[in-house]
Amino acid sequence: MQKLPKLVRFLITHAVTGFVLAFVAVQCLILWDVDQLGKLLSGAENGGLAQVILTFFLGLTFASVQMGAAVMLLAERPVPPNRGRFIERMRRWMAPPSSLGLKGAVNPKP
Repeated sequence: MQKLPKLVRFLITHAVTGFVLAFVAVQCLILWDVDQLGKLLSGAENGGLAQVILTFFLGLTFASVQMGAAVMLLAERPVPPNRGRFIERMRRWMAPPSSLGLKGAVNPKP
C-alpha cells in the first residue's frame, strides 16, 4: 500500500480536526440543552438519527472552514514579533510543517 502524499495527509488532518470540533460542539449543545435541543432529541423517536445528521452536516461545515484556513495559511509570510503570542501559536498550529517543503512552512520550535 502506498503512502499518501504529504499535502493530502495535511488536508485530511485538518478535515478530521473540523469533524472533531463539530462533534464536540453538538455534544455541548445537547449536554447544555441549548434551546431545549437535548430534551427535544431525547424525546424524539429518531433523536439519535437527528443527532448524527446534525453532527455530519456541522462537521462538513467545520471541516471546510478548517481546511480553507489551513490552505490560506500555506503561503503566509512570517508574523512580525509584535503581533502577540496567541496569533503566533495559532499560525504555527495551522501552518504546514516545514517537512512538506512548501514556501511559507513553519519550523517547529526546538
